[in-house]
Amino acid sequence: MAGVASALPMRPPDPEPVDPGVLARQLTSMQLDWPDKNRIDCRKAKCVALTFDDGPGDHTARLLGMLRRHAAKATFFVVGQMVAADRHGNLRRMVDDGHELGNHSWSHEQLTTLSETGLRYQLKHTQDVVERETGVRMTLMRPPYGSTDASVAAATRREGLAQILWNVDTLDWRDRSASIVARRAVQAKPGSIILMHDIHRTTVDAMPKILDVFAGKGYAFVTVSELYGKPPAPGRKYTER
Repeated sequence: MAGVASALPMRPPDPEPVDPGVLARQLTSMQLDWPDKNRIDCRKAKCVALTFDDGPGDHTARLLGMLRRHAAKATFFVVGQMVAADRHGNLRRMVDDGHELGNHSWSHEQLTTLSETGLRYQLKHTQDVVERETGVRMTLMRPPYGSTDASVAAATRREGLAQILWNVDTLDWRDRSASIVARRAVQAKPGSIILMHDIHRTTVDAMPKILDVFAGKGYAFVTVSELYGKPPAPGRKYTER
């Protein structure tokens, strides 16, 4: 009998339980046309990509509420340390509301000054913490200060990340005035990528005006990937459509 028992196949271990929310976010991140089959064609429509750096922060939740009320989608380039410190569920809310996440390094270092090992740490550590929190593996990044070179391009290519810069800079980090930020933002043309920072109260204060003006002109608020209609290529640099 002992010989018969040992010949029986071992029962495989029970699978780990799957969190339905995480699974849904993973599916959404892998299938850009699911569940929304009626995506805007930015070759024909007037589109603008609102992008926010350096968060999530104290004012991010208020911004997310504004975007939801306008049915506006945005792209958030998050800092790994800020993600790790966030206790308000902002990152999960971004994904649940249909916004796009991008990598903005772990600690906002100037990437062009780092070694290959340092570059990998800044990008991969942020990739890992965001994936752990949301189930999303990011495909976009924005180099802090917009500082990039051949080494940064190579590192982003290895990590599967496209470099997303901008063509409209609101300078909201310097000029903490909602009216000034709004005036600069609404000068954007179709296909623009607008740079802002959700860590500044005055930037979030400017958003009702920005959203109203663009909506009044018939603009669609899209993510960066939606702006291009397909995932941007890893390593390549983008500034506008």
